Amino acid sequence: QVQLVESGGGLVQAGASLRLSCAASGLTFSRYGMGWFRQAPGKEREFVAAINWSGGTDYADSVKGRFTISRDNAKNMVYLQMNSLKPEDTAVYYCAARDNYLIATTEDAVDYWGKGTLVTISS
Repeated sequence: QVQLVESGGGLVQAGASLRLSCAASGLTFSRYGMGWFRQAPGKEREFVAAINWSGGTDYADSVKGRFTISRDNAKNMVYLQMNSLKPEDTAVYYCAARDNYLIATTEDAVDYWGKGTLVTISS
């Protein structure tokens, strides 16, 4: 079965950087658009970034210029480099996959979810 396993979360201070990783298995990785969503305490889950099979990317306005999504099709991995972190970036970050070479920027377009990794930014 399809598994998406996130890693790399943690507690850092504002202004620091973190890199999240997502290991995918059980799917033909190159067919899938991959992405990241996040859910802050008491808020709805929201789109963060996505990357299609050929490397085209999309970002939420709130993270443009600070976050970079990338993928390694040979390793079935997707990454989220997060720089200049802010307390408002505190959330559980979820890896997401969508089939048919498409990317998902809304929850209902996601085919598979990871279980999430917690990112906490202290001020």
